[in-house]
Amino acid sequence: MENPTLSAPSSGTSAPAPTGRARLRVILVLGALIALGPLTIDMYLPALPALSSDLAASSSSVQLTLTGTLLGLAIGQLLIGPMSDALGRRKPLIAGVVVHVVASLLCLIAPNVLILGLVRVLQGVGAAAAMVVALAVVRDLFTGRAAATVMSRLMLVMGAAPILAPSLGAAVLLAGSWRWVFAVLALLGAILTVVAVVGLTETLPEDRRSPATVRSVLGNYRTLLADREFVVLALTSAMGMSALMAYVSGSSFVLQGGYGLDQQQFGFVFALGAVAIIGAAQVNVVLLRRWTAEVIVQRSLSAAVVAGAVFVLVSATGFGGLIGFLTTLTFLLAAVGFVLPNSPALALSRHGEAAGTAAALLGATQFGIGALVAPLVGVLGNDALAMSATMTAGVIVSWAALTTTSRTRTRARLATA
Repeated sequence: MENPTLSAPSSGTSAPAPTGRARLRVILVLGALIALGPLTIDMYLPALPALSSDLAASSSSVQLTLTGTLLGLAIGQLLIGPMSDALGRRKPLIAGVVVHVVASLLCLIAPNVLILGLVRVLQGVGAAAAMVVALAVVRDLFTGRAAATVMSRLMLVMGAAPILAPSLGAAVLLAGSWRWVFAVLALLGAILTVVAVVGLTETLPEDRRSPATVRSVLGNYRTLLADREFVVLALTSAMGMSALMAYVSGSSFVLQGGYGLDQQQFGFVFALGAVAIIGAAQVNVVLLRRWTAEVIVQRSLSAAVVAGAVFVLVSATGFGGLIGFLTTLTFLLAAVGFVLPNSPALALSRHGEAAGTAAALLGATQFGIGALVAPLVGVLGNDALAMSATMTAGVIVSWAALTTTSRTRTRARLATA
């Protein structure tokens, strides 16, 4: 049975929920915006070995440019989320995407890995605007099971970005150097600016906006952090995301360096992981007709722990070679694919009165922990065992956090019965 505390929205929606073609248009626009983050993260993955050579930097130093992006995504969401609660959704969104375009152009001319890493932080801040506003708009328009369903649809669009990004990056590398990747990102950012201006209407009326004061913002964050259920759901989502970030960070070195794939082969194989996540997210829509989002998250994390243990064993022994590695990896990513749409929807359902701030804290937790996890694969050796162990550790922590809280709630209900 679903816990009412986790499913009941704290307030009504601020605008009528769209239906039919209007709903489809909203999902497509939000999906395009939320894809900017994954594109920014993933598109230059095939170029990491070449970038390391060109800038005379170690692989772990190059991976820190990925950490810079994740830090920017985390910091940017903490800043932009409250701004969207105070100013509405459109203005912070458009300003953030413009920042992303400028940062992409600066990455294009970065002279060394240090400057590139710093500018990637700014690029992440810009991409954060698109991601946090998209989540806030979902909460503005949908609640409960409908929100989880829309999140699953967004995962389809968001999942397409990791599929396309490395392949697109590899295609760009056929025509030019790694710097061209950032030129393409600048162009994509410019296109999404137009999409935001033309395709997204304001979903937060002025009478529902929060005061634009430091006291109000800190008060909202204090309220969120005092909500144990929200914090646990945010941690559950973040540790699930950390498994994905470990895969993103280490895959190019493991698959190209360890298994000898070239850039184009890597782009194709990397897409398998995104297909697993997309497929799981769409099956999730069907499962939501029978089970609650909380039940799906709990069972998916249990499956992820088992898949992760097998993945570590296969990576340590080399059993099955590349096929064995990819098979167990795909099962683990598919299990994570059920967690990613449901846990954020559950968390956001609790605080509709501050959806932007809640989405910001949720996203910052995801990408902040991701920023810590991303270089860990390199520190541990950038091999298959390092990546599988890091991914599995993430899902174990996620499972433990949710399971412990669920048992505490059960004991509390029995004590008051």
